[in-house]
Amino acid sequence: MSAVTDRPGQQPDRPAPPARGRAAATGTVPPGRFRRRLTVAFVLVAGIAAALLAVGSYLLVRQARLADSLDQAGTELRYQLVLAGQFLPLDDARSAELLNSFEGSGQHVLLATGASGGGPSGTPAGPGSAPGPGFTAPAGGLAAAAGAGAPVPSNPDVNPGLAPRLRSLVGAGQLGYERSADRLIVGGRIPGSAAELYVVHPEDRIRRDLAQLRYALLAGWLLVLVLAAAVGHALARRTLEPVGRASRAARAIAEGLLSTRLPVTGRDEFGAWALSFNQMADALQDQLAALAAAQRRERRFTSDVAHELRTPVTALVGAAALLRDRLDELPDELRRPAQLLAGDAVRLRRLVEDLMEISRLDAGREPVAASPVDLLAAVTALVAARGWTDRVRVTGRPTVRHTDPRRLERVLANLVANAVEHGGRDVVVTVEGAGPGATVTVADGGPGIPAEHLPHLFDRFYKADPARTGPGSGLGLAIARENARLLGATLTLDSRPGAGTRARVDLPPAPPALPVPPGPPASAALSASPAPTAPDSPAPSDPAGSSNPAGSPGRPARPADSAGGSGA
Repeated sequence: MSAVTDRPGQQPDRPAPPARGRAAATGTVPPGRFRRRLTVAFVLVAGIAAALLAVGSYLLVRQARLADSLDQAGTELRYQLVLAGQFLPLDDARSAELLNSFEGSGQHVLLATGASGGGPSGTPAGPGSAPGPGFTAPAGGLAAAAGAGAPVPSNPDVNPGLAPRLRSLVGAGQLGYERSADRLIVGGRIPGSAAELYVVHPEDRIRRDLAQLRYALLAGWLLVLVLAAAVGHALARRTLEPVGRASRAARAIAEGLLSTRLPVTGRDEFGAWALSFNQMADALQDQLAALAAAQRRERRFTSDVAHELRTPVTALVGAAALLRDRLDELPDELRRPAQLLAGDAVRLRRLVEDLMEISRLDAGREPVAASPVDLLAAVTALVAARGWTDRVRVTGRPTVRHTDPRRLERVLANLVANAVEHGGRDVVVTVEGAGPGATVTVADGGPGIPAEHLPHLFDRFYKADPARTGPGSGLGLAIARENARLLGATLTLDSRPGAGTRARVDLPPAPPALPVPPGPPASAALSASPAPTAPDSPAPSDPAGSSNPAGSPGRPARPADSAGGSGA
């Protein structure tokens, strides 16, 4: 089953994000890492549980086998003590006969005919007392018998040393035992005598059986680990499969495939999750579709208004120009209103042309005509054509880059006009060509821009002045940003209190072959504290806006709005 599904007949409502966004979206934790962690956790739990079970089983079996061996040896010892009583009284001959009798039956014994005395840990046996019903294990390892009554073995090759603790217990009339690595020694007093009989029981077979059990349990534990790893991997993969599908679906939606949905395959938590994801995707698609429709209506409205106003505004500007030429013929009381009328007509024409340019940029009908451009010469010509020579200082070296001169002039005209309007005579334009690209920086010594306005400088129709009394339309930096985007350039603004504003344009070696989709707004660096700003206004130029600085091709350039159309 496919991880994600696309609804047929539906197309994405927006273009895919740029490659940078896709790289950020895919730069996530590898999907197998969490799966490995689940598998390792499953193996650890299964391995610990199996290890505890194996160790517990081994200890129980070992204890049972050793206890059974001890019980059997005790039972036989009581019977053998009774048989040894038939050889009383024990002299050298009868003692030898006793030892030979046990050795002939396959039992290795040790006979101590002298009393060793009761030790402090033993319980002295009274006259005629019988061996106790159970065994008391002496502490310490095997050691050579000491003192009178040293035990005599039935087989010289089997003569283990007896611990004093064992001798003390047996001498006190109790049954005792001593266990070493491969043998069990049990002993007791022969009834009616002070002689002691010790029987040696080999436990090699028990040790071998326990060793085989250890190896079998270890092999079983390793097998459990392998099976747990296989089962854990399969379960983790099965469990995380819906998570992988959801991740791929979310990534597809982020890339613009808004019709992507998750298959709902069950009634469990993952099924509810898939259903909720699909509902979220439906709501997101509907909202984005409504937003796209609203944007289309807004762009259409802007374009229609601009086109409808173009003809009457052109006529109005022509009439205002004639009126301005005859200001000297007007009475004094009509001269000032006539001047205001002529200026407002020019401002209205600029607003209409800005709206038309914005509509063309939104529609993607603005091609890029790239050619080799000397950036230093272009900036110098722009400053001279606008009459800013005495207020703007141009520095740098001749730098030729392949770009669109008209769009570059549109960007730089806005930035320099802002600096001239707000920075006074401390405006410096620097051209730097280090590396394959180039950088044009426009810096002024004005008061700066308040921090709360910086994030909105590139918004359309944004003005810092709430009364909107500035001469600009609020579209200057928005148009500059769009033209910079078409050139593949990066436009940034940085403003610091009391240090003015610094605008920077980073140009690539060449503009992109095709227009790129609209990206995020150009960044504006926030300052530590706000500073006042000046209103935006067009730079000094012919009121009709017919100047064409730097000999740029295309339609005549016009004075640009300042500070992203923001004015105080």
